[in-house]
Amino acid sequence: MSEDGSRIAKVLARAGVASRREAEVMIISGRVSVNGKRIDSPALNVTARDRISVDGKPLAAAEPARLWMYHKPLGLVSTTRDEQGRPTVFDALPEDMPRVMSVGRLDLNSEGLLLLTNDGDLKRRLELPSTGWLRKYRVRVNGTPTDDMLAPLRDGIVIDGERFQPMIVSIDRQQGANAWLTIGIREGKNREIRRAMAHVGLSVNRLIRVSYGPFQLGQLAKGAVSEVKSRVLREQLGEVQPPDSAEAPPRQTRGAGPKPKGKRPAGPADNKPARPPRPGGPARPVKGNAGKPARPPKRPTR
Repeated sequence: MSEDGSRIAKVLARAGVASRREAEVMIISGRVSVNGKRIDSPALNVTARDRISVDGKPLAAAEPARLWMYHKPLGLVSTTRDEQGRPTVFDALPEDMPRVMSVGRLDLNSEGLLLLTNDGDLKRRLELPSTGWLRKYRVRVNGTPTDDMLAPLRDGIVIDGERFQPMIVSIDRQQGANAWLTIGIREGKNREIRRAMAHVGLSVNRLIRVSYGPFQLGQLAKGAVSEVKSRVLREQLGEVQPPDSAEAPPRQTRGAGPKPKGKRPAGPADNKPARPPRPGGPARPVKGNAGKPARPPKRPTR
């Protein structure tokens, strides 16, 4: 924290209490006190000398930013609490996990890679469209898609007044009444892929996120969690924790397998939006490494 201080919501997010937006709601609700006085506006700078408490409990010191890859199974919601009482991702996490937040969401009927972090600022940074990271999905649709049918998605479409950026869409194979597609997006709007498919007359019946930027689902087993090494996190994102903080040893929990072999992944060369992965390309993705791959069979060679 600088001598001039930082906004109170940013400090709460950095301490892992909540995302910056959620922290602002907590402040407006009167749940945050500074130096014994309850505040109701996030327009306040605090310094290391200020005493901050949330719900009457002193704010813990910020820990180094950490990131985990989680293979979300079907039937779990990505919210902390669900009004309908449905099971959440956070209910299913190992008991020794610290308090974490999801980077973006996967809905109840979606599965695959979900990133988790203990740092609100890192969460926000990874979710921003300006980061430019491609989020890649394997999608099974009911119907017989053609390139002409999918062309509007590659150009960008408008649905109910909301503009969707161009998608990267390829047809992998037709399997009876269904077809498998590979889709890449950079925004991650609410139910973006399902809405886009419905717009061109296709119905999604399975959706698996296989990568988020350089982080890949790989062979991470369903329900397993694998922590991204802090060294790898720095290579991909730059300095995300205080330079003098101790590097926590990487660990895997519940179902995590042996460490991946091979060289470490290379970081991006510049701040330009990442291109979709290509065979033989220079970038090495960060892969999950536990259990068996949860993806459909590869298309037959021609």
